[in-house]
Amino acid sequence: MFKKKVKKKPNAIDYILSCCNENAFRQTDDDDLEILVDIIRLIRPSNPNAVDVNLTDLIRFLQSNRDCTAQLAEYIKRVLHRMKFNKFLSDAAILQDVDFFFEIRKRLIAKMLPNQPQKDRLEYVLNQVFYKASDTVWINRIPVMQLEALYDVLQFDSIYSTVEKDSPLSELLIAMHLLTQRMSGRAMETDVVKMVPEFDDLESPFAAFEKELLLVEERIRNSGQHYIESDDLSYRHMQVLHKQCELFVAKAFSNSAKYGISLRVNQNLLKIRQQLERLRVLVPLLVAESPAARKRNSIDLALQLIKYNCYKNNVRKFISESTQLISYEVTQHTAKTGETYITEGRTEYWKMFKAALGGGFIVGLLCIIKVLLGKIDTSPFAHAILYSLNYAVGFILIYLLGFTLATKQPAMTASTLAKSIDEDIRKKHQKTGKYSEFAILFARVFRSQFIAFVGNVIMAFPVALIGVYLINLAFDYNIAAAKSYTLLTDISPVHSHAIFHAAIAGVFLFLSGIISGSIANRDRHGQIYYRIEEHPVLKKSFGKARTKKFAKLYEKKWAGIVSNFWFGVFMGTTGSIGFFLGLDLDVRHITFVSGNLALGLFGADWQITFWLLFWCLLGIGVVGLVNFVVSFSLSLGLAFRSRNISWLESRFVIASIWKHFKQKPLSFFFPTKKKEASVVASEYLKSH
Repeated sequence: MFKKKVKKKPNAIDYILSCCNENAFRQTDDDDLEILVDIIRLIRPSNPNAVDVNLTDLIRFLQSNRDCTAQLAEYIKRVLHRMKFNKFLSDAAILQDVDFFFEIRKRLIAKMLPNQPQKDRLEYVLNQVFYKASDTVWINRIPVMQLEALYDVLQFDSIYSTVEKDSPLSELLIAMHLLTQRMSGRAMETDVVKMVPEFDDLESPFAAFEKELLLVEERIRNSGQHYIESDDLSYRHMQVLHKQCELFVAKAFSNSAKYGISLRVNQNLLKIRQQLERLRVLVPLLVAESPAARKRNSIDLALQLIKYNCYKNNVRKFISESTQLISYEVTQHTAKTGETYITEGRTEYWKMFKAALGGGFIVGLLCIIKVLLGKIDTSPFAHAILYSLNYAVGFILIYLLGFTLATKQPAMTASTLAKSIDEDIRKKHQKTGKYSEFAILFARVFRSQFIAFVGNVIMAFPVALIGVYLINLAFDYNIAAAKSYTLLTDISPVHSHAIFHAAIAGVFLFLSGIISGSIANRDRHGQIYYRIEEHPVLKKSFGKARTKKFAKLYEKKWAGIVSNFWFGVFMGTTGSIGFFLGLDLDVRHITFVSGNLALGLFGADWQITFWLLFWCLLGIGVVGLVNFVVSFSLSLGLAFRSRNISWLESRFVIASIWKHFKQKPLSFFFPTKKKEASVVASEYLKSH
């Protein structure tokens, strides 16, 4: 029997030794990175997150093989000699364009087909050697002492050895100046300055920082030591000015609640903040009072360069940072609107019921009108326009008359709930009973939506039924007869894709809430209300009082009107888009389903099977549940995202709700007789 010979797994030490024996290090060209790429590939762990990377064996090998170490060091220094990186250091992992979608597209393309700079740029070396996004993870797992030992054994020079052109220190200084000049100019743009009127009469901290940096650079370039000390006055002043710059950006972001914010301004501020963060890392590298500090700073600069290269095309982080503030401002508006959908006592509860009856009345009429519009002999595109107008006018009418459409509530109230969770977290209570106030608020939200649901459904059904009956009585024509079977089976979850279609409606409900918030935020940022109020032609034509009243009306109603218009367009065009694409796309909304059930029953002359009726009645509940769950989940997710709340908190939230439900189950459906709970929740809303 012969034992099978196991092939030894190659490692970095064997590879370096073979290169030394073959004199490969000295035979390569200055820009030949193949050997360095292979060394890193052999060191790179298969799972970068698994264990710490240990270079002890490699360091011992290099310490005991001086000739081989000298060849390797000479090769690495030759590869890195006079590599330029100032633009890379000032650009990598920082927004390059304030156009959100252009930046996403550029990063996605760069992930698939990375940008390759000229071979005299350090970025070229980093792209070839550390081309995996996870490289910075395992490199940071190498102990600092081992990195310092590797630095010593390869006899690298610190970045402070010279300040000549293309030297590391010179490139570092140039990069810092690029950053300060860019952020100084961007901070002075009109839309950005408008966000911080508190700084109007003050000197720009960005310009002052730039001046101080010039003084420090001059001293470094003209002195023999090429670094400054930690007690240097200019360095201390730079730190103070840097904090003032950060305060400028923080104030601009915080003022967004007052002045609104556009995506472009958000991106400008985000870019300034990223540049300030980059300078916060780079400025301390100018301080090096001891040989140990100079060595440590040189290693830190190398690690930062690798990190920036790995993260420069990160799409997830870019989207997360770019959308958080915008989503917060959007949900802030819906949170304020959502508070009107939350009832407290019996009076508000039954007031909500009456408003829901009004909404159901209009929806019942819309169901009849849609059936009549469907009889018009025209194209699917024309039908889409007609259906959209029907829905849009109806929804706007419901909104302006102060009526309620039950399934529009979740998209609004989710933001209010997330707002209360955020406040609970900041209180830092114990996890047991942490969300007791939130559970009371959720019970109020749930019963408010329950009564709105009941009011919509029980009114839409009789209105549609009476309407179709009166038309039949007046014109002897049953308008629903031809479509009765379709109207009924479309409600049934077993005869159609009603659940899927209800989920689509839930998405549209969520989007309508987003539109409402974004319109309100945009108008606030553009000072639309104030511009209308002070419009010279309007004041001359209608007078100051009427113009001011119109501006207030616009501020209060316009976002809701636009939101309801687009919700109507979404509802009216989905079926036609599905027909055009050959897909089974449609929408199912609980209130319309109730009205369609009445039309279907009348159209079939009440001659339907028991099981079809059963599935239709069940379908109403299923459609309503899916409408609610989808729109509420998406809205709550966005609200959590906007306030940077972890989904891990949902465990404690659910536990708190369940505990409250077991104690007072009826409070989730009807106002409680005891006032304590409702008073606590009421005070909570008023205080926040």
